[in-house]
Amino acid sequence: MAGSTFGKLFTTSTFGESHGTALGVIVDGCPSGIPLCENDIQKFLDRRKPGQSSFSTKRNESDSVSILSGVFEGFTTGTPIALVVYNEDQKSKDYSNIATCYRPGHADFCFDEKYGFRDYRGGGRSSGRETIGRVAAGAIAVKVLETLGITFTTYTKSIGKYSIDYSRFDSTEIMNNPLYMPDAACAADASEYLKSIMANKDSIGSSVECRINGMPTGIGEPVFDKLDAMLAHAIVSIGAVKAVEIGDGTAVTGLLGSENNDAFCIMDGNVCKQTNHSGGILGGMSDGSEILVRASFKPTPSIFKKQNTINNAHEEIDIEIKGRHDPIIGPRAVVVVESMCAITILDLLMQNATSKIDNLLKIYQ
Repeated sequence: MAGSTFGKLFTTSTFGESHGTALGVIVDGCPSGIPLCENDIQKFLDRRKPGQSSFSTKRNESDSVSILSGVFEGFTTGTPIALVVYNEDQKSKDYSNIATCYRPGHADFCFDEKYGFRDYRGGGRSSGRETIGRVAAGAIAVKVLETLGITFTTYTKSIGKYSIDYSRFDSTEIMNNPLYMPDAACAADASEYLKSIMANKDSIGSSVECRINGMPTGIGEPVFDKLDAMLAHAIVSIGAVKAVEIGDGTAVTGLLGSENNDAFCIMDGNVCKQTNHSGGILGGMSDGSEILVRASFKPTPSIFKKQNTINNAHEEIDIEIKGRHDPIIGPRAVVVVESMCAITILDLLMQNATSKIDNLLKIYQ
């Protein structure tokens, strides 16, 4: 299977299936000398693991990570870092009834058409558990970026019709509720709404926002590998993401140029902008202001309602999906979005090191 590696200099290659022996990632290109231990990575994995609340799958996985290579005496060595998480609570029999049919909203049909064969247990590589490798790699990327003063604030922005009120935005609230919302009142309302969705054997869509601060100006390649293009690539590669917005996103279609343009100004001797409709990116490069990225997730396709579908003999049938499934994707995907943003930014920062001779002189002169 091609396409399991992301990045040019800081590369992330994920492996494993939902009901296989293990999942993991090979991270190559990480600079040496970065303090790194399993707990640094576990903190990130714990944010996406199942069973955190009544709003996530009851699959009982510790998602405990092991570092197999690339770290010695607590520091990265500059060699490939191999990380693995073993599956502990697979219930493959829950999927026996879909071995020969195609679940609506899933990749089952496409896998059969592409490969002539598929791992039907939990979706195989198309399962949300594939993101374990992304999150483990993201934890390393965030660790590196922290040394450069680059930070992330990522949260659930909306669940169905419930969206956070920015006047009540409180970043300290994000980790205080199971929906990872920075608005306690909205989280409470959305929780009640989710209970009704679950009682009706259904699921709901959601959105996640990531705010990135401390970015230097000029990161991103101005043509095909624009910063916003690469962020969009990274985030849309997450299963169930159907749209990505930067800054004002689709709202710019209703703005005049005089409204959308961010006026430059000088504050405390530094170049700044009076507004940030651009979301911190101009011409495919970071402009030094806060980067705002928004991802839209479709409703979880595995629902317990009876649905119409077909089997691999192309006969129309009804299906009732069994197993343990999340009624919503956004909250557990918060750390996945953050991880993919971090991986993307670190890779582009490393590419930027050769953008002008002054950078090389700082290293070698």
